[in-house]
Amino acid sequence: MTHAKTVRVQAAMIELLPALRKFARRFCRQDGDVDDLVQDTVMKALGNLDKFQEGTRLKSWLFTIMRNTFSTRYVVGKRMLTGLDDMTGIEPMQQASQEWAMRGHDFEQAFIALPGCYRPAAQMILLDGTSYEDAAHLLGCKVGTVKSRVNRARAHLATSMGDTVCAAARI
Repeated sequence: MTHAKTVRVQAAMIELLPALRKFARRFCRQDGDVDDLVQDTVMKALGNLDKFQEGTRLKSWLFTIMRNTFSTRYVVGKRMLTGLDDMTGIEPMQQASQEWAMRGHDFEQAFIALPGCYRPAAQMILLDGTSYEDAAHLLGCKVGTVKSRVNRARAHLATSMGDTVCAAARI
């Protein structure tokens, strides 16, 4: 877009600010929220002026940007926890490193106790990060067989480590 066209579009955007504010009121009740939505819309539009096609309606393009901006904010806002502003000093609870060391030791013992037919497949997939296809080729069996062995190994490990919910779901 040439400089002259950019200036024309920016001038038209300024003229559309009252219409943008009115449209923003459909989404927001508070004046501050309306202003924020209009500002975000204009900033996104200015950042993407090269995507605006002359000959199309600028007002429609801006309204679409505003609607999408509001929708994105709404979805993100639903994921945010409310009421935690007063709890900024509280840190998430972490388990002690000793607990992780013990769980690691328990895992090693449970892995060693795996039946011999499950251990090679579990080693390749779970610990080495080998793909199922490569593991099947190396073990000389079908991919489904490897998946079955790994699934049974996971269930055995979960049971050995006391995770009865996970173990029951896998069997």
